[in-house]
Amino acid sequence: MSRKYKAVNPDGTYFITCTIVDWISLLNRPVYKHIIIDSLNFCIKSKGLEVYGYVIVENHIHLIVYATEGNLPGIVRDFKQFTSKRLIQAIKINPKESRKDWLIDRFRFVGSNSRNEIFKVWQDGYHAKEISTRNQFEQKLNYIHQNPVRAEIVFNPEEYRYSSAVDYAGGKSCINIQLA
Repeated sequence: MSRKYKAVNPDGTYFITCTIVDWISLLNRPVYKHIIIDSLNFCIKSKGLEVYGYVIVENHIHLIVYATEGNLPGIVRDFKQFTSKRLIQAIKINPKESRKDWLIDRFRFVGSNSRNEIFKVWQDGYHAKEISTRNQFEQKLNYIHQNPVRAEIVFNPEEYRYSSAVDYAGGKSCINIQLA
């Protein structure tokens, strides 16, 4: 089994990416982004997750994280399982979701081809890369904050509501991050 993109050092700080299956643009609606936000804040408060940087864009999230109890794989697993269920529920009841049938069918189809899941929202894994120097940290944080700029959503990183760039610019974002 490859260790290249796994969190193997329990004391490590990691840059991780969680991606929606087939790169589907699910997280383009605030209702779905807020499920991610609420779940991350729960993991921070109750599971010992420290978040140093993040961005939520339409089909993936990037995080710079540390698990105070050394169980990052377990936290990410629980986060993805919980948010998958909540996202499916939200899609089903969202009267403004014009893609409801297509999304449910797609997530059901992908789930039927995986480990006995009914629905599969997230791709397997979380592409963990350990950050071992301050330079690496700043490079990854800049990469995260530039995501909405590269996608032409905003002109300046701190203008994007669903990113820690707001915190690093002196404001307060939706997630209780630790400034580094």
